[in-house]
Amino acid sequence: MSRPIRALLLLMLLASCAGGGSGKAPRGLDNACSIVDQRSGYLRAFKAAERKWGVPVAVQMATIYQESKFISDARTPFRYRLGVIPVGRQSSAFGYSQALDATWKEYQQQEGGFRSRRDNIRHATDFMGWYMAQSNEELGIPLTDATNQYLAYHDGRTGYRRGSYRGKPWLIRIAREVGDRSVMYHMQLESCRKI
Repeated sequence: MSRPIRALLLLMLLASCAGGGSGKAPRGLDNACSIVDQRSGYLRAFKAAERKWGVPVAVQMATIYQESKFISDARTPFRYRLGVIPVGRQSSAFGYSQALDATWKEYQQQEGGFRSRRDNIRHATDFMGWYMAQSNEELGIPLTDATNQYLAYHDGRTGYRRGSYRGKPWLIRIAREVGDRSVMYHMQLESCRKI
C-alpha cells in the first residue's frame, strides 16, 4: 500500500474515533459528583460561568439536566403530519442548553461571539449564565432560585412577566423538579468537595 493511501486511511480512522460518542451523556445523572468526575471539563465550565455571571453550579447543572440530559447535540423531536410524514422539528432548540436559534444569535452578538457553539459545554454554560443574569436584572429572580429561573428560561422573560407558565401545570411541575434537583446537586457537590 502506498504511503499517501496509508496516511489517508490513518487520518480517516482517527477522525472517526474523535467524533464518536461526543453527543453521549455521562452515566449516573442523579449524582452530580459522578457527572463532573466523568467530564472534568464540565466543572471548569460551570465554575467559569458562576464566576462571570453569579449563577451557582448546581442551578446550571439542574437546568442542563432538564433541557438536554447532558447530551451535547440534543434536539427537539420531529413533528409528523398524518402521523408518519416528518415536517420538521418542534423548535430550533439545540445543544446542552437547548437554546433557540434567535436567542443564541442574540447571545452571540452581545456576548459569546460568532464562533460560539451550542454543543460546546463552555459556550452553553456561558449562555445560560448570561440569560439567567438578565432574568435576575429584568425580573428580579434570584440567581439561586432554580425553579423561577427555569420558568423564565423555558417561557422567555416576556412569557414569565405575563405569567404564561401559570396556565401550564406540567411546566410548573417540571420547574419544581429543576429546583429540587438543584438542591440535590448542590448537596452532592458539597459532600464530594467540588464546590
